[in-house]
Amino acid sequence: MKAAILRQANTPLSFEDVEFDKPGPREVLIDTKACGVCHSDLHFIDGKYPYAMPVIPGHEAAGVVRAVGSDVVSMAPGDHVVTCLSAYCGRCEFCVTGRISLCQDPSTKRAQDATPRMAQKGEIVHQLLNVSGFAEQMLVHENAAVAITRDMPFDRAALLGCAVVTGAGAVFHAANVRPGEYVAVVGAGGVGLAVVNAAKIAGAAKIIVIDPVESKREFARKLGATHGFDPSNEDMKSEIAELTGGGVHHAIEAVGLIETGQTCVALLRRGGMATMLGMMPLNRERIGLDAIELLSEKKIQGSVMGSNKFPLDIPRLAQFYLDGQLDLDTIIAERVPLGEINGALDKLRQGDSVRSVIVFE
Repeated sequence: MKAAILRQANTPLSFEDVEFDKPGPREVLIDTKACGVCHSDLHFIDGKYPYAMPVIPGHEAAGVVRAVGSDVVSMAPGDHVVTCLSAYCGRCEFCVTGRISLCQDPSTKRAQDATPRMAQKGEIVHQLLNVSGFAEQMLVHENAAVAITRDMPFDRAALLGCAVVTGAGAVFHAANVRPGEYVAVVGAGGVGLAVVNAAKIAGAAKIIVIDPVESKREFARKLGATHGFDPSNEDMKSEIAELTGGGVHHAIEAVGLIETGQTCVALLRRGGMATMLGMMPLNRERIGLDAIELLSEKKIQGSVMGSNKFPLDIPRLAQFYLDGQLDLDTIIAERVPLGEINGALDKLRQGDSVRSVIVFE
């Protein structure tokens, strides 16, 4: 099977044949139909986050189950599925308390001395984030995928597996946005736009998007944003404070920078919550509150993958799309074959593309 492989950070992906093992216990083999090109992939491809190599990137995918291993109970060959990187064991402290996105139990991966899921001439090809979607097939743990309705188009379904479940999860789970509240979203990429759309579904009264790219702010308005700001506007914080009567109830960061995290904190009203979604740099810089802000009951929290409960969230989000409440069509900028993945990654680096989706024949 063909796959796009990263052999060294800061180099283009190469297109090579990869051998997939048969699915073992609780594993499913999936024919990949679509995979979104997510900014999180760039953190590994560009060397900002270390990872074992060679590795197949891609983690926002959808496809059709080809085969299942023993003990698989949640899906069968022919099922349409969406993958999600937050594979969960179902029995650890985090899983049994409903926080499956925090699960790190190694049972969802193969043991180091076992036959690898993917290989080339007997040498392991590593799996990125439990998925590796830039390949014609995926071999994943049962709890890294969920079956969805066959009415859902694959290119839109793929987005549910990362950008949308992260953004919507931040609204519905982590922040618990309530009708009538004010929400600021910093960053209007795939995740940020999903936050905007979910905030509209949740009934937020004002949805303020902050992004330096005017076209992205316009995309956000199509998805439900009520106001847009360029962060270079020196009066932005005071204007938002006036617009909201003292600040927003929720500020959600969807970029992955310390500076944008601090912007979220600065936009809060008394008692407000700042939620960090972006993958921040791996350094010792901190986002914080001063003493007065603490006395104002302002809060900061992190959220992994939107604190999702993806076996429940993804089928429901698919239904939101089919019912016309969730706009996934606007988020997709282009659909390209696997052979054009390096070009799609370059567009992502430039920041002028909302979402490229790799489609497989």
